[in-house]
Amino acid sequence: MTDLTGKFFWYELMTSDPQAALAFYGDVVGWTHAPFGGDLGEPYHVVSGSAGPLGGVMAIPADAKDCGMTPWWGGYVGSADVDADAARLSAAGAKVMRAPEDIPGVGRFAVMADPGGAIFMLLKGASPDGMDVPAGMPPGHVGWHELYAGDFDKDLAFYTGALGWTRGEAMDMGEMGSYQLVSQTGGAAFPDMTGGIMPAPKEMPVPVWLFYFIVGDIDAAVERVTAGGGTVLQGPMEVPGGTWIIQATDPQGAMFALVGTRDAG
Repeated sequence: MTDLTGKFFWYELMTSDPQAALAFYGDVVGWTHAPFGGDLGEPYHVVSGSAGPLGGVMAIPADAKDCGMTPWWGGYVGSADVDADAARLSAAGAKVMRAPEDIPGVGRFAVMADPGGAIFMLLKGASPDGMDVPAGMPPGHVGWHELYAGDFDKDLAFYTGALGWTRGEAMDMGEMGSYQLVSQTGGAAFPDMTGGIMPAPKEMPVPVWLFYFIVGDIDAAVERVTAGGGTVLQGPMEVPGGTWIIQATDPQGAMFALVGTRDAG
């Protein structure tokens, strides 16, 4: 069983039109979905990639909509003790946006903002059985985590300090600043990088975590995005390792990203 403490392991879309979003991502990424059987107060759809469940889709809650929330993807970080971690991370520069509380049949969670203002959630599952993070690059799952940091230096220190992530190579992006590779697994025995942190560009309205979903051929995926009413913001662009990425918004306006391959021919 994978130790999820300090790692992103569940991804959630809050959207203005859950059914349309499920159809869009089902076509673009290949997800299947099923309703969650628990009592969350709102319909919740669990989405699965090729290696099993990875996240959920739900409507933006009325109170959040009244506060101006627009469609967005959020990520849950595993916690062994949500209350203790919320306090500990606050002392390290984060901010509690929603105090720890229980979700019936799911577990205990809290909503946090890192020092630069990007939102993430803490979650301890109600069941002692944890989820296994799939190995490799299974289609439909998250292959990369990217933070557009509101405060690059403080955020990097926060994630590598308070959450125990490991720094990898730092790449100079000129006027855009530094792109710092990070690994959520931690320690020299786990050298694989799982994401990157970079300063939020001026075009980005707020600091945010961006999640890259794994697809096959990137060009075919681009066609599915545009055919389904999404908008490609950037790419396809080749990245180290021989893969290609795009950044896009879905038809409801939530930002997401894809990582795939391109036929050499």
